[in-house]
Amino acid sequence: MNPLFQLSTRSYEKEILIVRQALVDLEIECNVQNGYTIEKPFEKFGWTFFNIQISEELAKRIEKSGIMEGALGYKIGEQMTNFIGHYLETKGSTVRIKKIDYG
Repeated sequence: MNPLFQLSTRSYEKEILIVRQALVDLEIECNVQNGYTIEKPFEKFGWTFFNIQISEELAKRIEKSGIMEGALGYKIGEQMTNFIGHYLETKGSTVRIKKIDYG
């Protein structure tokens, strides 16, 4: 189970720096190393899309730590998507997030 999310933005160069720092902060908060990977971006219709893959260890720590409490969604995948999106937003990011795979 390595959750995969697709992020999209119109200002990739600015956003990638914010996203990377936010994910580093999340790793530190959860006491996990190598907790994510960012895949190569691609462009379409003026948007840049890129995927982030959360490690199984980081996902488990997020789920069990209680930091995801209050995240909206009926299923854990929806809750994780909403949590990651909100977490990035609190760090200054304006990316859009979509769950590709959770399971």
